[in-house]
Amino acid sequence: MAKDETFDITTGCDLQEVANAVNQAKKEIENRFDFKGMVAEIDYNHGDTKIGLHAQDDYKLDAMWQVLQGRLIARNVPVKNLTRGTPQKAAQGTIRQDVTLVQAIEQDIAKKIVKYLKDQKYKKVQSQVQGDAVRVSSPSRDELQQVITDLKTQDYGIELKFGNYR
Repeated sequence: MAKDETFDITTGCDLQEVANAVNQAKKEIENRFDFKGMVAEIDYNHGDTKIGLHAQDDYKLDAMWQVLQGRLIARNVPVKNLTRGTPQKAAQGTIRQDVTLVQAIEQDIAKKIVKYLKDQKYKKVQSQVQGDAVRVSSPSRDELQQVITDLKTQDYGIELKFGNYR
């Protein structure tokens, strides 16, 4: 019996890089002239999956998001894995917004990936959802590489990572 080759499809953000990007964004915002004397705070606890933004108004909130997004991109954190919540009114006319970090593939997205692989009608490719990852297996490495290439062309709203290739 031939041994199957496998790989896992996952997603996530490096939380240390997120913490570094948040610290850099905080320093930049503290030093920017247009934020002097204004409410402009970024809250993040290392290891948490939420970043809190607190600003004077919508314009400052968007400016803070642009700074934070630039720092995250520079540190290779996938911005596709960030979900901005709806801005909410806070005390003294300020505004708050939560940004959620996606750390796992949700079940409905995992099912879409499995369905896509079945619809492509690969000869011997098997795929299955395993917790917050999708395992893909086949006796042919070439076929697995084709699966990775095809999945990179699809958009599921998150960045897919391919690992544990054996």
